[in-house]
Amino acid sequence: MASKLIAFLISPLGTAMLLLAAALLTTSRLRRGCTALALAWLWLWATPVVTASLAGWLEAQAGPRELAAVRPASVIVVLGGAVGGARPPLRPDPDLGGAADRVWHAARLYHAGKAPRILLSGGSLKPGVQGEAHAMRRFLLDLGVPDAAIWLEAGSTDTSGNAALSTALLRSRGVDEAILVTSALHMRRARAQFALAGLKTTPAPTDFEVVDEPLDLLDFLPSASALDHASRAFKEVAGWWAVRLGARP
Repeated sequence: MASKLIAFLISPLGTAMLLLAAALLTTSRLRRGCTALALAWLWLWATPVVTASLAGWLEAQAGPRELAAVRPASVIVVLGGAVGGARPPLRPDPDLGGAADRVWHAARLYHAGKAPRILLSGGSLKPGVQGEAHAMRRFLLDLGVPDAAIWLEAGSTDTSGNAALSTALLRSRGVDEAILVTSALHMRRARAQFALAGLKTTPAPTDFEVVDEPLDLLDFLPSASALDHASRAFKEVAGWWAVRLGARP
């Protein structure tokens, strides 16, 4: 809960709300300045062309985009956050989220012979909902990956937990290096978490959101989707710095 609150406060919407709250506690002159700054800040990060610049910079550092460029390893680790668990009777089957490319990409890597095992990492965020690892397993089976090739880590609920529990499980099985599959936007922070946990990773990013398209007028007008994209990018940058600073002696 605390980490989610912090993520909100450092997001463009959260910082704008902090500025508006500060405006209520200041003199009229400062109030106008804080209000104007809050609105300008929101407008900036709700503009698709601005948000895409930050997100594209993060994705450019994620790793190879071609399957052939991924170096083989003993296991592929796939991070949760891509597939929602089943919750009968209203949701009898897993629900594919916007980042479900992670599971599909892992299956492609497996079928390409990049690794003989896939470790699915992710538990349940809510009581009564199937854990992410089990939901991703169902998807992998449908994609032709044999059950014998799938390992599960079903106790983690965030990236640091993914790293800690996956590393412990892999080390217990004699594995000290893995191919890491997650969204391109998330890869930099995820690899930093795994390095901190003591596991060497080869990046295999997917779910690239920023693509080379001609600009149009809508790219310069604020949108809710751009603001959400910016919030996720801010979270990744802040999270990477938190890992870096926390890793210092």
